[in-house]
This record gives sequence, C-alpha cells and structure tokens, in this order.
Amino acid sequence: MVKMANKTKKILLETSDVIIENKEYLTELDAAIGDGDHGINLARGFKKLKEKLENETFTERNELFKLTAMTLISNVGGASGPLYGTAFLNISKVISDERLDLDDLVEIAEEAIAGIQKRGKAEAGEKTMLDTIIPAAESLKQSRDNNLDLETALNNCLETAAEGMKNTIEMQATKGRASYLGERSIGHQDPGATSAYLMIKTFITSYL
Repeated sequence: MVKMANKTKKILLETSDVIIENKEYLTELDAAIGDGDHGINLARGFKKLKEKLENETFTERNELFKLTAMTLISNVGGASGPLYGTAFLNISKVISDERLDLDDLVEIAEEAIAGIQKRGKAEAGEKTMLDTIIPAAESLKQSRDNNLDLETALNNCLETAAEGMKNTIEMQATKGRASYLGERSIGHQDPGATSAYLMIKTFITSYL
C-alpha cells in the first residue's frame, strides 16, 4: 500500500534527521569508551539514506527497509553499519503493508534482535545497543500478553528503552572496542545503546 509506504518513508526521513542532528553527541559518547566515530559514521550513512529516500518513490514498506539496510551496510564504517543494516534487513523480510498491531511489532523487534545477535554475537548486559533494544522488545511482549492498547504499549516501550540505555552507564563492556577498557568502561553511557534509543524514540513518536 502506497499510503503505508509513504508514512514509513516519512518516519525514516525523520530518523535520519535525528541521527544527523545527534552526530556530535553520539561521537562524544563514543570518544569516552570507543573509537570516537559512532556519530560520524552513523550520520554519514543516514545522510546517504536521506538522499536516496528523497529521490525515489516506494510502494511497499519492505523496499524501504531493504534500502535502509543496504545503505547503512555500504556507508557506515565500524561495527554499527553491519549491525543496524542486518537488523533492518531482517525487518524487511517480515514487515507487512497493513497497519501494524502489537503482534507485528513484537515480530519486528524479535527479527531485529536476531539480526544483531547473529552479526555481533552479543547478549543483554554486555553494554551494547541490545541493552536498549532487548528490554524494549520485552516491554512490547508484556503489553501484548496483558492486552494493553497500542498507544499504552508504545509509551511503555519507549520508557523501557530509555531505562535500558541509562542502565548501560553502570555496565562493564565486554564487547567491541569498549571492552578493552575493562572496569574503566563503567560510568559511561554506551553510544550504540543511545543511537538505538534515538531510533526507537523517533519510530514511536512518529507512529503515535
């Protein structure tokens, strides 16, 4: 459905703007425990995505998510490009062109997590983007199981994602460049968890 594809395109353009606007912030977070290029790399990829979205017409949602995946994989350096790219690629395989309900959103979240875990071999609690995404997905499942309405479920999901992001401050990194710091990685918010939160927040606020 073209209407749903257009709405998704708008959300992805807004997400691109948010990542580009937060380039310096994400880079500062990464400078403390990583290579100092997370924001720069992601902003480069989303700037390229924005150019492609603005210059093409789409009729199906899966086309949009596949384009997002391929653009990030091709243009974002470091680990975040392949990780986010694989997440979006997995989403493209399951997303429908109908209005999404909670069952759909849970499946989308699970597919995104599966893609990231397959590529990054990470689990919750290792100070990565998954420490935002996994709690957010669990929140959606709980809302579905408790028969909550979609708006309440999405608000709960956003709140849980924020908590997950903030919880990385007290974690010791065991994956990626940050793991080289050992205990010195404690006390810093993870940049990947932060960029994941920014994306989730944009998706949810745009969807509501």
